[in-house]
Amino acid sequence: MKTISYKRHRFPPEIIRQAVWLYFKYTLSLRDVEEILAERGIDVSYETVRCWAEKFGGAIAANIRRMRPRPGSVWHLDEMVVRINGRHMFMRRAVDQEGEVLDVLVQKRRNKRAALKLLRKLMRKQGYAPDGIVTDGLASYGAALDTLGGRSRHRPGRLRDNNRAENSHLSVRRRERKMQRFKSQGEAQRFVATHGAIYNLFNLQRHLISRTTLRTFRADAMAGWMAASVASA
Repeated sequence: MKTISYKRHRFPPEIIRQAVWLYFKYTLSLRDVEEILAERGIDVSYETVRCWAEKFGGAIAANIRRMRPRPGSVWHLDEMVVRINGRHMFMRRAVDQEGEVLDVLVQKRRNKRAALKLLRKLMRKQGYAPDGIVTDGLASYGAALDTLGGRSRHRPGRLRDNNRAENSHLSVRRRERKMQRFKSQGEAQRFVATHGAIYNLFNLQRHLISRTTLRTFRADAMAGWMAASVASA
């Protein structure tokens, strides 16, 4: 866990962390966060909130990834189309069988080369090969797994077999609409990489647990956020 330096900022770390948390945790625009802080007597512009999100969001997300337990051994892969600067691009997403976001990659194509890049990145970051890889019927996944020698783990199926990955797109699709679309491939990649880690931390699946358990999990998630965003001495 790496501490984060908030030095040379006019506002204290507590306010910066709160602004970043609001922006990534909820479906809020930068101006929404500005208004919420203003209601609490904190006069900060939406442009400052954007700078905080870009500067500190990635560092906090990296700390969250370090403290998360090893994800499941079955990976679900899927892609959705995003329109960026008038071009159609593909946001490939990998989640485990519990819905934990493993990685998101924004790419210009969805061919074999693009699938290989995602799979190699996944295996490098996770440090292990999965027991199974569930995809839709897109042929590029099978071709990429042939190259990696993982065809025996491949489970191509119908759309409903890959609902884990399909449902994982929904939170990003809501944010895309709120942001009035992503402005560039780099901006989209930075946002989804940070959003995915923070989403994992606060995705409590409240419909599956009791109210008492929810309170415990919610407190644990906030404690994890505070630990991941702790300021350096």
